[in-house]
Amino acid sequence: MQTLNSAIAWWAKNRAQVTALALGSDRVSYRDYAAWIDRVAAWLIGRGVQPGERIAICAANSLEYCALAMGVMRAGAIVAPLNARYTPHELAEIAADHAPVLIVAGSDEVAKVEGLGVPVAPIGSVTALRHGSPATIDRELDPDACVVIISTSGSTARPKGVMYSHRTMLSYVSGYALEESALAAGGGVVNVAPLTTSAGMVQLVHYTVLGCSLFMEPVFTPERFLRILVDEKIVGFGGVPTFFERIAAAPGFAEADLSNLKIATTGGSRVARALQDTWAAKGVTIRQIYGQTECGGNATLMPADLAAAMPEKCGRGGIFTELRIVDAEGNTLPPDTAGQILIRGPGTMLGYWNNPEATAEVLKDGWLYTGDIGVLDEDGLLTFVDRMKDLVISGGLNISAAEVERAVSEYPGVEEVAVIAAKDARFGETPLAVVYGRALIDVGSLIAHCNERLADFKVPRYVAFESEPLPRLATQKISKPILRAKYKDAHETLERVR
Repeated sequence: MQTLNSAIAWWAKNRAQVTALALGSDRVSYRDYAAWIDRVAAWLIGRGVQPGERIAICAANSLEYCALAMGVMRAGAIVAPLNARYTPHELAEIAADHAPVLIVAGSDEVAKVEGLGVPVAPIGSVTALRHGSPATIDRELDPDACVVIISTSGSTARPKGVMYSHRTMLSYVSGYALEESALAAGGGVVNVAPLTTSAGMVQLVHYTVLGCSLFMEPVFTPERFLRILVDEKIVGFGGVPTFFERIAAAPGFAEADLSNLKIATTGGSRVARALQDTWAAKGVTIRQIYGQTECGGNATLMPADLAAAMPEKCGRGGIFTELRIVDAEGNTLPPDTAGQILIRGPGTMLGYWNNPEATAEVLKDGWLYTGDIGVLDEDGLLTFVDRMKDLVISGGLNISAAEVERAVSEYPGVEEVAVIAAKDARFGETPLAVVYGRALIDVGSLIAHCNERLADFKVPRYVAFESEPLPRLATQKISKPILRAKYKDAHETLERVR
């Protein structure tokens, strides 16, 4: 049967002693991982969890988190992650939408979720199931049923839940496994993305299905990452360009043996020529990708033999994935013409959870309308141009400008607000709030207000005050292009507020 758990059971037999997951010095083999997952599934079923019910997880990345997520799927239920960095206000909104029957929380997160009106179990319940007698699960799984909901920050003020099934995730993996042949034999991969995001969950599924050893890190520390790349002979690593820049600046990079690193991918912004050259000197070609949560992961991967000469391009669609560039009326545009990027492939989401209207807006005739602008050249290579959707990508995490704007606008005295991206040496981008108000606004109080409503990484690090109403487009929408041009050097001219 085409399910994720079938793949895990296969590797439990064929790579029984191979490390499936590692976090620091703690490691679990595929055989033990599969048995742990079964015990988790049996525990959930014993609690009365039914197929299709949502199980929320609010915790930091851990081996327990992985076993729990896979155990939820083995029980036929749906994994609905809650970002552990979110405030109780944000968590309440998502929980109300997903209606979980159980929340499993880390020790630091229990207090955040106890008031949501949902039964809460500590993540330690999963730790206790790591060892024990084998469990037998008698529950048939539907490969096409939703098994994961990932909350994504888009152009709306409230997150939408992207739905994946066993089949969509496995189809995504099978397509890109053909382009990542270096990973087909297993090997080590490293990931720091939170499992609450598509980057984290998709990589967990992707590399587990391929039988790789996934090295997880709770936070990104350049020196630590460099040591993992070398000591664990890592074969594959992906991250935003800032990660590659900081690793290259870490002590010991010049002497580091990275000969095992065969696949290095990045997305979110273009790779500078100097950065490409720095890694090329180590025998590593950084390859651009393009994708989004709604397409199941990456829609493109730049061919290795072309990436060095054209680092700004993102590659073609996968072997089973097609790309189109269309105008505002949906007409296909000729090569070298900018327009909206459309994707059609087997990894595309089922739709948005509990939101058929939003689903119908982006899924049309089998094509995913991404809301992003790009160009295809004569050879079908994609260049990402800009985001129609209003996102700030900070340290690889998507931040909805509309969501931050909603929080800022609720502060007394704020008449208008626009949130745009400011450059940031550490995270690549960070939110900048441009505010207009008739009365004097205290910055400290405004930031405190935002801290109560938003996770820390979403709270603006820069605030700019305008003495006049914000500029408008002909449609009367606030003109962010004008504001972006005005504040393009905000990281140098404005004082950080936190």
